[in-house]
Amino acid sequence: MSTIPETKIHKLIRAAEEDLQPVFAVFEERGLQNQERMLAAFQEERVGTHHFTASTGYGYGDAGRTTLERVFARVFGGEAALVRQQIVSGTHIIHCCLSGILRPGDELLFATGRPYDTLRTITGLEGNVPGNLREFGITTKTVPLQADGRIDLDGVLRAITPATKVIAFQRSCGYEHRPSVGLDELAAIFTRLRRLDDCPVLFVDNCYGEFTETREPSGVGAHLTAGSLMKNPGGGWIPSGGYVVGETHLIKQVAARLYAPGLEDEVGPSLLNLRLFFQGFFDAPHRVTEMLKAAALFAQVFQDLGFSVAPAPKAERTDIIQRIDLGSAELLLKVCRSLQQASPVESYVSPEPAAMPGYQNKVVMAAGTFVSGATSELSADAPITPPYSLYVQGCLSYFHAKLALVRILTALHSDII
Repeated sequence: MSTIPETKIHKLIRAAEEDLQPVFAVFEERGLQNQERMLAAFQEERVGTHHFTASTGYGYGDAGRTTLERVFARVFGGEAALVRQQIVSGTHIIHCCLSGILRPGDELLFATGRPYDTLRTITGLEGNVPGNLREFGITTKTVPLQADGRIDLDGVLRAITPATKVIAFQRSCGYEHRPSVGLDELAAIFTRLRRLDDCPVLFVDNCYGEFTETREPSGVGAHLTAGSLMKNPGGGWIPSGGYVVGETHLIKQVAARLYAPGLEDEVGPSLLNLRLFFQGFFDAPHRVTEMLKAAALFAQVFQDLGFSVAPAPKAERTDIIQRIDLGSAELLLKVCRSLQQASPVESYVSPEPAAMPGYQNKVVMAAGTFVSGATSELSADAPITPPYSLYVQGCLSYFHAKLALVRILTALHSDII
């Protein structure tokens, strides 16, 4: 394969970095504030090396797990937290939250339009997989977003019925072409909804959003907030698990769904060394800062090359996702394969589109990651459908993201440069 002269690639990236310096400074200041809050939580909970010990069996009396959950609750601004290795994904913990709170005859209302693919599957909005919420007599409705992509508060208020038990907010855009939802917007909406005489449970899918701002949903009025430890809050260290933060009685209901009624959060062994969980969470504000810088760099470079991107390079960010509209399946696959080749793990693998559980279209995923499928590490995925939008996220270091970008531009030079 022929290559672009290094000077041309590096000039393109260097010009983008120079243009982004004010944006990078904002990311770093926010990261510093989040790190300060994290440090205070560790100190206030008196974290010690004795909390790093694993437990087995039922996990009764796991002091490390309990302390980790108190740290999470402090950092995210909730009364209590459930942080467990037995949770396998964001979709898993979201399902536990919804099925733990909702009962037959209840209604779930999505205030952020059509939810992410896997959430449409678990609710029964699409398909009819065994165990979906519709099977249990739970109705799911969606309120379309406004033309500008913002939440239609009036539409949400009109859609609430006596059966509405949970109002769900998906903070990240998923594969939809809409803005992600910032905390200022959520705070204003929560303030209004909490004035209702019988306010439904306000639930936030926080995946990809943690530490991108200096507040979290529980701190601005959410009753319950959930996410995956293989995304932002794992800091690239945590090998599995998920979390939910919020009001104590709701956490108990979610724990009863995850484990069993009556056992709730008293069980759940820490089979893996808890040091990774404490260390990953502590490192997360720094890692997310690196991720945001990488996302802005990809946005700036691809925009400079004439591609449509969202968010724009200098736009406010409330998650780590960067969309790049590549316009063809050929270019999309070429970028994915180049990113995979620039990965530290399985760089020799060539990503191919495939059917994925919970997704309606074939999806291609590039993720040469130390933790399988971890989007806290540099990765990209896309549904194979027009306009062939690629979603890039994560990185363990900004340096790696730059090196990967060089590899991608080298592979694409005959097509776009």
